[in-house]
Amino acid sequence: MKKSVGAEKKRVKRSSGSASTSVRDSGSDAQPRKAVKKDTFQLFAEKVRDHKGLESRWAVMEQARVEYFRGKDFVSFMKNNPDLKEILEEDKDLDTDDIANVLLGKNLLVRCDRVTKTLRPGKKKLSTWPAHLEIFRDDQSFSENDAFFAWTFEKRHPLWQTLLSFFWPVLTLAICLFPVYPHRCKLIVLYSCAGILLMILSLLFVRAVVFGAMWILLGKRVWVFPNILAEEATLKELFRFWPKKDEEEPPKWTSRLFYTAVAIVAVMLLRHHAPDEAARARYQRRMSNIIDDVLEWSPKLALSGLMENQQPVNITDAANNSSDAAGPDQTEDADLDETQGEEEADGWTDPDLKP
Repeated sequence: MKKSVGAEKKRVKRSSGSASTSVRDSGSDAQPRKAVKKDTFQLFAEKVRDHKGLESRWAVMEQARVEYFRGKDFVSFMKNNPDLKEILEEDKDLDTDDIANVLLGKNLLVRCDRVTKTLRPGKKKLSTWPAHLEIFRDDQSFSENDAFFAWTFEKRHPLWQTLLSFFWPVLTLAICLFPVYPHRCKLIVLYSCAGILLMILSLLFVRAVVFGAMWILLGKRVWVFPNILAEEATLKELFRFWPKKDEEEPPKWTSRLFYTAVAIVAVMLLRHHAPDEAARARYQRRMSNIIDDVLEWSPKLALSGLMENQQPVNITDAANNSSDAAGPDQTEDADLDETQGEEEADGWTDPDLKP
């Protein structure tokens, strides 16, 4: 009986110990799960920033480039995309102003203001998207009336940018190995690059001509493909053809007349100093020779050229070089010795001097 009672006590202790360890394990598992759970407002901010519906721009704020948006655009964006609030889970019923204030409180956003607050000469209102900003230190609360908000966290890079970062070294190596390409590959690369460069220059020239003609004739500032030279733009924005409405003040007729005269004089000078047919043919021949030299070069030709340019070693030339290296004094002494030897030989052969 005593043994059975002792065994039951041991079993109770073991069961209680195993239960306590299981509780500890469950508690230790629950803590990491809570720690791993990401902030819903952080997820919401990343989702909103990656969304194309919220219009944003890049600017310089305290010597750093930041991406910012306007308060009124954020309000309209949330009205058009109410499903994004589902990311907030328990806080999905908050208003737009409250959500923005929470983002400001978590330092995911910062309210900023334009640096230049005065009108420039010839303009009726301030720039819609200023290029230089500063932190608005008076009040860090949300407002949709002429208020700007910049993202403070680093944006995640998409997969194509990561792949592009690995592709650039390969492209650099391929450019360095261009001289050893086969002739056909060189032709393909040359004409492809020349065609792309010609297309870019032609597009920029057409943009300038259209802008000048519209500005002189109608007083309108029209840039076709307005974002073609933008630093930060998506593919859709980059190849947008028609610009937005011109909000600036139309130019004066005196300035339009002046630039019309300048354009006419420039065209007449270019036409007067244009190269003739012979000069054009000469330039074309010269460029063709340069291109042929680049395309036809190969390491074999370079090595064969080096071997052909090496002169064979000649013993006579080596002796002459050694005599030249002896110096002018030693050369003069040798010439005097030869002259005295010749005079003595002539003296012995003279019949008057014979005994």
